[in-house]
Amino acid sequence: MEEAGQLKRAMLDSSAGAISGAISRTVTSPLDVIKIRFQVQLEPTTSWAILHRNLSSPSKYTGMLQATKDIFREEGVRGFWRGNVPALLMVMPYTAIQFTALQKLKTLVAGSSKTEDHNNLSPYLSYVSGSLAGIAGTVGSYPFDLLRTILASQGEPKVYPNMRSAFVDIVRARGFQGLYVGLSPTLVEIIPYAGLQFGTYDTFKRWAMAWNHSRSSNTSLPTTEDLSSFQLFICGLAAGTCAKLVCHPLDVVKKRFQIEGLQRHPRYGARVEHLAYRNMFDALQRILKSEGWAGLYKGIVPSTVKAAPAGAVTFVAFDLTSDWLESVWT
Repeated sequence: MEEAGQLKRAMLDSSAGAISGAISRTVTSPLDVIKIRFQVQLEPTTSWAILHRNLSSPSKYTGMLQATKDIFREEGVRGFWRGNVPALLMVMPYTAIQFTALQKLKTLVAGSSKTEDHNNLSPYLSYVSGSLAGIAGTVGSYPFDLLRTILASQGEPKVYPNMRSAFVDIVRARGFQGLYVGLSPTLVEIIPYAGLQFGTYDTFKRWAMAWNHSRSSNTSLPTTEDLSSFQLFICGLAAGTCAKLVCHPLDVVKKRFQIEGLQRHPRYGARVEHLAYRNMFDALQRILKSEGWAGLYKGIVPSTVKAAPAGAVTFVAFDLTSDWLESVWT
């Protein structure tokens, strides 16, 4: 009976995680495409930086508004959802694995599968559980992350007309291990990112529950059911923003490794040549040297603008979907 209950819980968490991840990814895809275009552009991404460096060659993208107009003019509305299919194929197993692993870890630590018992875990355990869950989700879905980055960064005219052609070219040029290029900086990034995202989300939820409890006459212990959808949204918003601001440079490094040596139309500027970076630390040093600190934060504006609603939508969708599935299955 207990094993059946645990299996049901795992299925519920993975289903809710997959659905919430798909919703969040689709809603925020335009911001993700703009962020990727900035991150893989070797030239400066602001007009100020271009003037400051006195560069003669123009940059393709020099700001969010300009990038939005250019993508819309050259690629139409569909351009903002470029790479969304591999993104969904990535984020659905990623989020499903992540939330399932997270709930399993919390159950293991708390000695109970009840949500109210999970709320009483220390912030430290929430951060650790979030990091381990992030690692599990990343390893399981990484090849789709790579394909998403390549398709979203290429623009028009397309170098790869679809996901299959990109996959075949990567395997032919790099071998099957090429599907995991950039995994090291991704794991280094995901540990603090997932830890911060889940840890701060749980922390903000506790604060919100305590605040609600202090304003009501209810003497029973506060639970997540006391939180409104708006409060869950704000908690997710804050958690996503905090995590992204801290970990963005590693995301830039990951994107550079992912497109290293792959074809890109000249209109989008210089490309990252094959074996441009020896390792993650070499990439950080080279980007700092050639592009300055601004290079490590290329795409930070659309990334932050995206991370906040993405985190909020993911957590709210997960909580609401999880409650709905639980009511349906019981």
